[in-house]
Amino acid sequence: MSEAELLDDLSGFEFEDVMEDVFRKLGYENVRQAERVADKGRDIVMEEVVDGRRRAVVVECKHTDTVSRPVVQKLHSAVATFDFDGPKRGMVATTGRFTAPAREYAENLRDAGDPHPIELLDGTDLREIADEIGLDLYNGRIEIICDETLRPFDPTSGVDAPVSEAFRDIDNIDADDLPEPHSRAEFQPVVVITADVNAVFETSVGVVHRIGETDRFVVHAGRGRPSVMEGSVRRLIEQNRRHTTELDEAEFEGIFDEMDVHRFGQTETEYKDWAVDRLQKRHTSTVSYTGDNNVTYTKTCEPNQSDISVQSIMPIYLPEICQSVQLKEYTHPYEYYAAGPSRVTTEDGIHRCIQCDTSGQSTEYTYCANCGSINCPEHTKTERLEETPICTGCAVTERFAFKTKYFYDEENLEEFRAEYEEMPIHQKAQENTALAVGVLITAIFVVLLGLTGTGLI
Repeated sequence: MSEAELLDDLSGFEFEDVMEDVFRKLGYENVRQAERVADKGRDIVMEEVVDGRRRAVVVECKHTDTVSRPVVQKLHSAVATFDFDGPKRGMVATTGRFTAPAREYAENLRDAGDPHPIELLDGTDLREIADEIGLDLYNGRIEIICDETLRPFDPTSGVDAPVSEAFRDIDNIDADDLPEPHSRAEFQPVVVITADVNAVFETSVGVVHRIGETDRFVVHAGRGRPSVMEGSVRRLIEQNRRHTTELDEAEFEGIFDEMDVHRFGQTETEYKDWAVDRLQKRHTSTVSYTGDNNVTYTKTCEPNQSDISVQSIMPIYLPEICQSVQLKEYTHPYEYYAAGPSRVTTEDGIHRCIQCDTSGQSTEYTYCANCGSINCPEHTKTERLEETPICTGCAVTERFAFKTKYFYDEENLEEFRAEYEEMPIHQKAQENTALAVGVLITAIFVVLLGLTGTGLI
């Protein structure tokens, strides 16, 4: 489906949503729609800074085949009466075309130096603007198109560095000898929304409540309802959102074994509406005040949509890196959100005991070279013949001198059996140190009793 066909399929309200996205992409500030009531000659209001001076722009959106002169005249009157402390101008945007009298009226205003000039944008202009600013139409809407991402890895250390670093404190394995991990990169869509809330609530006694705040949302922007990202992930994004790189799919496909770029789920206007609704709920509160008659009243203070202005919607991709290392029988996953050398770990299968699921870096872990598992101290033993670590999960066991011994396999066990048979009795006893010490103490005690009984001591 072509862009022209998509524009033609939009409803009037959908066209206003599209235009709001377009104007924000063009750099206009405080872009917002007028309330959808009876036509007052303006659909969108916004602001621009020209030569250091802020100017209001009042826009009339017409989703029609032709726009005639009365529409332009009506907007000119609406601009003149628009409440704004500063210069103002108007704009008519249409999916169709303007009649010759409409164009002539706008040209006469400009030539006469009218303080409230009117700019005209027809369907051809709109499609050219969309191409210029990189907007893509789909399903009758303008999807957010973003080619910037936080850096999925630190180029100075390489893609595999986080996994190698995680293995540094695992005993019995050299992190430099690890096999190359399998790496998958998923680029998650995120929008950073900044909005101002300014509201004053008055009663007959005066102002009872004020709101004057700037809020920022970091939002996961995938399919479905947006979700706010908090904690360490939000800090990772905010601290690195100015340090991005181009999302070059061809380049990253040569670096990662697998890669997926998720699309943004909604339009900028839909994210803006979501943020406004959330801010209305966040800042709604009930206050108490005393009236002129000394009676205490309560008032629910909910900011209007007009009290909330979205200043910016910044799209960006957040790399989610999923790496895994195959060591003999076991696969050890390590997953994290990346921003160059910084990251937030979401799954650490390296610092986790295979046997009991104990996890976290506060415990010491040991690699079992016999099966490839990683284990906590409780499930790590010493192999009797080689005197090297082995896990309780794969070890072959047998009791000698009433103590359990651990072996790699039946072959090791058989070899030790032969050695054990050749040991003198005192060496066999040493296979259970606690037992040997106990026997020695008992023997000394018996001797002492005998000497005491004979009167020698």
